[in-house]
Amino acid sequence: MTATVMVVDDSMTVRMDLVSAFEVAGFRCLPCASLEEARAALATSSVDVVVLDMLLPDGVGTDLLGEIRSSENGAGAAILMLSTEAEVKDRIRGLQTGADEYVGKPYDTAYVVSRARELMRRIASPVARKPAVLVIDDSVTFRETLREALEAEGYETLLAGTGEAGLRLASDHRPGAILVDGELPGIDGPTVIRHVRIDTALRNIPCLLLTASDDRNAELRALDAGADAFVRKDQDVELILARLGAVLRSATLSVGVESTSSLLGPKKVLAVDDSPTYLHELSDALRIEGYDVVLAHSGEEALEMLAVQPVDCILMDLMMPGMGGTEACRQIKSAPVVRDIPLIMLTALEDRETMIEGLAAGADDFISKSSDMEVLKARVRAQIRRKQFEDENRRIREELLHKELEATEARAARELAETRAEMVGELEKKNKELEAFSYSVSHDLRAPLRTIDGFSKMLLEDHADQLNGEAREYLGHVCDSARRMNELIEGMLDLSRISRAHLERKSVDLSELARATVAELRKNYPDRNPQCEIEEGLVVHADSRLMRIALDNLIGNAWKFTAKVPAARIELRAERANGDIVYRVRDNGSGFNMKYAEKLFTPFQRLHSEEEFSGTGIGLATVHRVIERHGGRIWAEGEEGVGATMYFVLGSAHEGALRKPGIGMSSIK
Repeated sequence: MTATVMVVDDSMTVRMDLVSAFEVAGFRCLPCASLEEARAALATSSVDVVVLDMLLPDGVGTDLLGEIRSSENGAGAAILMLSTEAEVKDRIRGLQTGADEYVGKPYDTAYVVSRARELMRRIASPVARKPAVLVIDDSVTFRETLREALEAEGYETLLAGTGEAGLRLASDHRPGAILVDGELPGIDGPTVIRHVRIDTALRNIPCLLLTASDDRNAELRALDAGADAFVRKDQDVELILARLGAVLRSATLSVGVESTSSLLGPKKVLAVDDSPTYLHELSDALRIEGYDVVLAHSGEEALEMLAVQPVDCILMDLMMPGMGGTEACRQIKSAPVVRDIPLIMLTALEDRETMIEGLAAGADDFISKSSDMEVLKARVRAQIRRKQFEDENRRIREELLHKELEATEARAARELAETRAEMVGELEKKNKELEAFSYSVSHDLRAPLRTIDGFSKMLLEDHADQLNGEAREYLGHVCDSARRMNELIEGMLDLSRISRAHLERKSVDLSELARATVAELRKNYPDRNPQCEIEEGLVVHADSRLMRIALDNLIGNAWKFTAKVPAARIELRAERANGDIVYRVRDNGSGFNMKYAEKLFTPFQRLHSEEEFSGTGIGLATVHRVIERHGGRIWAEGEEGVGATMYFVLGSAHEGALRKPGIGMSSIK
């Protein structure tokens, strides 16, 4: 079935340019010059893709987004916003409103069409039918003969006259099989197959090499190139179709290939530089290569962009006003969602210290602005290729791990069926191994850490006069890193102990535990005086030691994150909700972005830099483990700059009274 694209843009040049490109690609097109025309078209026609300009004569494109999503004819459409890069906020608003993609002007038509196809492929559900077959041959007569024969057998066909054009079609359409002539203008058939085999998104497509050569070694060369079968062009077409059918039947497609982005597919690059001149020079050079380029003028804008739109590579200027490239790079590489995006640092400074600074911040590559643009483009291609290979390796490891886990579960089930007693003796062994591992971590790892830290401090104390400022600074970094690693090891051990600790349940007064925690914090931080309000009589049936650990972490977190608030306030309260008693620890500190709320309770996940607020990222994971051990649950709410609230429920089996009768709040000054 022919896909329909609605192009909404008040520029006739843009409309006709895109309509022409989509029609050549086989789409049915609905050009519209205004929101009014788009609404009329949407009322009568179902659309698969919408290319929507941001600024229109009768409104802004985002006004139409919600209508498209809620309409019967556009609910499942892929929506691409199209506008200038003058305002980064326009791109952010478009993506937050519901667009699947945002392409900046000036655009590349091939990129827009390719991106539309990729979005359609992700949205569409699979249909049971014969796969498409890509035929690459420079002979029009032979191509048409194969096309007719294939379509008579129910196959869809894609035709290309050169290897380069064939690879582009393969990237856009992901055909079920490829028939490619051995001799082609430009790159030849074996080279086409090699390109397919090194592309993780395409490598499993069956390839048949066609040849008119009588050379006995032709078949060996074809198979060496990675072809699944070798067919002579002088053979009967029915034999070629039979060979194709056999290859398709025996082909085993890898799980998850459809979600992998092809190396040949559309790529997006985020370019960050405070110089408009260099930024546009860079943008022009990359767009010629078919990249969609997103422009940002500062580190702050780059972080805003990455929060709403993923990219394939980042080019970051080192020296910028406000947030410089080093700090922006450090924040990007510390964020789990975007840390794996390749980042290339750009600078006009060509010195060793600058390079070390950029790479230490987490940059994947470093290039001088004075370098040839061809060198820069080659570096971008290399980083994108490296990222794809890493993703593929990660996917394969996850699949192997999943299979291994399934096999382990199956074995465990059989063992449980054989004898429960034996299963228990398996568990005891694992516990001993875990204890041995914990011992090894605590002693074997911390011993060399103490050595590193000790000798570094001795150098600083005893030989300071022989060291220059740079050497002392480096040793300081070594000491800080050793301290940080020791804290992480301690956190890992604490988390392990929580998981293995035996629960001794009894009546526990959370209010009393909280007051003890606050008293200890006041003793350790005499310069702090936050207002702490603790509801009296919060009694639960739980393990006293573990609940003290939980409150130490919850109240300690609130204490830490209110450090920069003039009138800091921390409270512990409880209330009934949906039949549960919900306890909450609330503060008016730095807060957090709610979209990262699920990461708060994952070990080593931190939402603030070490320079802003120190910590290991294990405290809340420990609280989560304590609450989980009590059969309860924990969650969080927060707002940046306003504060955070941690809620937890222990479960009816472990709770006592909500509060003792006649007792209210205590305020600890």
